Amino acid sequence: MQYLGEIISLVVAMLWTATALFANEASRRIGAMSTNLFRMILSSVLLGALLWIVIGHPYPAFADGKTWLWMGLSALVGYVFGDFCLFNSYVVIGARFGQLFMTLAPVFAAFAGWILLGETLSWKSVLAMGVTLSGIALSILSRSQDGHHLTLKLPLKGVLLGIGAGMGQGVGLVLSKIGMQHYEAALPADAPAAFDWAMPFASTMIRSLVGAVGFFVWMALLRQLPQLRAAVHNRRGMQFTGLTTLFGPFIGVSLSLMAVQYARAGIASTLMALTPVLIILPYALIYKQKITPKEILGVTVSMIGVALFFLL
Repeated sequence: MQYLGEIISLVVAMLWTATALFANEASRRIGAMSTNLFRMILSSVLLGALLWIVIGHPYPAFADGKTWLWMGLSALVGYVFGDFCLFNSYVVIGARFGQLFMTLAPVFAAFAGWILLGETLSWKSVLAMGVTLSGIALSILSRSQDGHHLTLKLPLKGVLLGIGAGMGQGVGLVLSKIGMQHYEAALPADAPAAFDWAMPFASTMIRSLVGAVGFFVWMALLRQLPQLRAAVHNRRGMQFTGLTTLFGPFIGVSLSLMAVQYARAGIASTLMALTPVLIILPYALIYKQKITPKEILGVTVSMIGVALFFLL
């Protein structure tokens, strides 16, 4: 089927839009920490079941110490830090603006790749960074009443959380890439053929397991574990957490891997990154928020910056 990969990529963007809306509700009802912990646990269970069906082992088979180390670091940076910031940004500034800051992920990924992998930071990447940052600035800055100064129209806490979310996502992605390289090197010659496409799911399971432990320890240190009992009894909150896990780490990730198989990676990545655009209308309708032309322009410019990263 022609354009199958492109169609799947658009479906992924819609799934991740739904995920952001579900996570927004879950975080507001049971808290960002509880939502993330339960999401990590449920994701591990679903991925374990998938691996059991596909390769006969309900765990990340063949993963060596270096794989666990780098995937674990990716989980701590991308999940424990990044998703903590993202889900808390939903509480402070809402999923619409929280997703806008996720367009910063390619910026931080480019810097992390330059530092950790020795990848070239070309002038095209710098141009894409500038365009992305300009779009975000258009969306979150406004003129002061005297017209002489620019001011934030969002709480500073929410902006910092959004930046942290983009940083965690971008750096975590590069750490995952290193972990996947070690995982591939650790595979024995007699590994099942199905493991070629199952390895990303096994890698994601490692991240989910380490992420669950990370969030649990963090909550224990902050003495927030009693919140888990209250969260379990919040039926709607747990339902939204389940939907967040199902649409995001499980179905969304699965289809994103399939999309790259059937379409050029740059085109697929750009289409899957459309969530900040797709979320504008449903978020405005659900929460009855007014959207200004300037905000739409800002999101559009940011998305152009993301496209430049992948397509130049």
